[in-house]
Amino acid sequence: MHILPAIFAIICYLIAAVLQWQVVGGRSINSTIIRLIGLLAVISHGFSAYLDLHRPSGIHLEFFSAGSLIGWLVAALVLLSSLRQKIDNLYIGIFPLAAFALFFTLFGLDSQQGKHYDTGLVIHILISILAYSIFTLAAFQAVLLAKQEYQLKHHITKGLLRSLPPLQTMEALLFEMIWTGLILLTLSLISGVIVFDDLFAQHLVHKTVLSILAWLLYATLLIGRHLLGWRSHRAIRWTVGGFIVLMLSFFGSKFVVELLL
Repeated sequence: MHILPAIFAIICYLIAAVLQWQVVGGRSINSTIIRLIGLLAVISHGFSAYLDLHRPSGIHLEFFSAGSLIGWLVAALVLLSSLRQKIDNLYIGIFPLAAFALFFTLFGLDSQQGKHYDTGLVIHILISILAYSIFTLAAFQAVLLAKQEYQLKHHITKGLLRSLPPLQTMEALLFEMIWTGLILLTLSLISGVIVFDDLFAQHLVHKTVLSILAWLLYATLLIGRHLLGWRSHRAIRWTVGGFIVLMLSFFGSKFVVELLL
């Protein structure tokens, strides 16, 4: 049963997020303690996700299970990234998001039957999930960058701003995430062409069109950054816009197909 590790992970996620929020508020808390609690959450979440995904009838990868898997991967990525970049404040948004995604797997709202997937399809799904996870992290980074820019503009030097790297470092990290995500999204689209006979078949057309649109948005942003020096406002708007389109392509199509039809 994945319920007990899931509950433990949710509690640890929320504790770590609250502690990090208190750090932003000026309280002195050892960052190692928060990371250890976050690590416990990620390990427990991973174990819960494994139990939820692997069923006697095959792999269970429906709407809420897929959301939980993405939440786990995003939490793991931000925890790992925080070891080399000062982005601990992303815990405040990412950890509750992961807890929220995991919470819905506790009610068995998905079909309980698993499916057997071909190896090529499994690879395509894993690359897609990794791409979505990177872009989720980029979207949170963009929101944090917007907040930092607002505080600098209004000469607010307390709280969040004090605990963040310089604006240039935050921007560089954002575009590093977008480059990584775009490469993975490209591989996802290529693997989709290989795996599926027709990417524009009725059950795939919405996902395909929205994924290509998201790819174009992110590619345009990177070209604008390289050729026109696009920064801050545009980077934030295009990043969040691309993320919304991408999430609609994945979760929107899964929601309609699995829960409404």
